[in-house]
Amino acid sequence: MPALKPTAYEARVVWLGVVPHRDAPQIVTTPLKTMRLGFGGYEGDVHSGVTRPSCSRVLAQHPKGTEIANVRQISIVSAEEMARIAEKIGVERLLPEWIGASIVIEGLPDLSHLSPSARLQGPDGVTLVVDMQNRPCKLPAITMKPEAPEAAAKFKAAAEGLRGVTAWVERPGELEIGASLRLHLPDQRAWQPDE
Repeated sequence: MPALKPTAYEARVVWLGVVPHRDAPQIVTTPLKTMRLGFGGYEGDVHSGVTRPSCSRVLAQHPKGTEIANVRQISIVSAEEMARIAEKIGVERLLPEWIGASIVIEGLPDLSHLSPSARLQGPDGVTLVVDMQNRPCKLPAITMKPEAPEAAAKFKAAAEGLRGVTAWVERPGELEIGASLRLHLPDQRAWQPDE
């Protein structure tokens, strides 16, 4: 019996991008038309690789800089959630380049709260595994400040619970603008520690 169940939910890829380095204090993102993903993510992205040094998100488990498996190769955000953030901070549109997005999708409700271990699978079988919700950080605010200073100051609080998810590549393949991603969910009930 499969432990992961395909659902009727599909999302459409509306934007792809790569963050080639983090030498500058702000996020520098380059839009892509196609994204070839290997087991280490998108080669050349600052978050690519099979392993990575631990960061502030996992300090309770690993001292900073410890080599660990890289489960945050990709940042997936929702066009609908980005629109909600834009409304909260008072800009017409929140640009994916401002927030270091790898993939922007539309049509999947409540993306930022997908279950860890959920899968998004593309037409050629490329499969992304959701690690966890992405937390807002200060870099998007620094990046958007020259163009929208008042909005930048509001970003971190406005993006809470709407920042998308981080993911890693389970099965390599290629994504392109317009591709559909089918949602697969673990076949298990939510954790209930009192049971």
